[in-house]
Amino acid sequence: MTQGFFIAGTDTGTGKTWVSVALLRQLSRAGYKVAGMKPVASGCEMTVDGLRNDDAIQLVSQSSVKLDYNTVNPYAFQPPVAPHLAARQLGVNIDKQVIHTACQILSQQVDMVIVEGVGGWLVPINATETMADVAHCLSLPVILVVGIRLGCLNHALLTVAAIKQSGLPLAGWVANRIDEQCLLIEENIACLQQSIQAPMLADIPWMVPAADHPEIVLPE
Repeated sequence: MTQGFFIAGTDTGTGKTWVSVALLRQLSRAGYKVAGMKPVASGCEMTVDGLRNDDAIQLVSQSSVKLDYNTVNPYAFQPPVAPHLAARQLGVNIDKQVIHTACQILSQQVDMVIVEGVGGWLVPINATETMADVAHCLSLPVILVVGIRLGCLNHALLTVAAIKQSGLPLAGWVANRIDEQCLLIEENIACLQQSIQAPMLADIPWMVPAADHPEIVLPE
């Protein structure tokens, strides 16, 4: 059985990679062998080694063992669009069982796998399934990254409801202050703390340097 967490976001650009990297570093310092995984990625760049995604590369760089990139990121697409649309253009079907197999391969090499989703919780991966189906297939507890900005209350509470409906445990959530112009930030975060029945694991300041990851309270 794979041990680890699935990192979901309320939307694109909420800081899932930042949180995933912070968790990998923290778990590694705590003595765990860890691996990062980005099952599906859009907006990849062509390199001499093939398509590569910056988020996936960051996860690979923080992993405890040398990993095969194609196992970390089984589905890589160049267009910066929703993954099911990019896949459709290429005649590719994103198969959650392929992702499950890749995750199992990683889990055999380490103690914990941190799996970063793409976009929001219900971003489609094909004609009938979403990232929620991927998370359910992997059976990992979820950590939700909430981008604190105008509209975050609705986005966060809808996502929390969807995670609950999926049957997966919500291990906790992270408040990421991604908009310095957002009004009443403290009040928004306080509202989420009252409304989400899971612990807030971290409160990330605006534009914190990438090398200065604050501690995330690891869920038990």
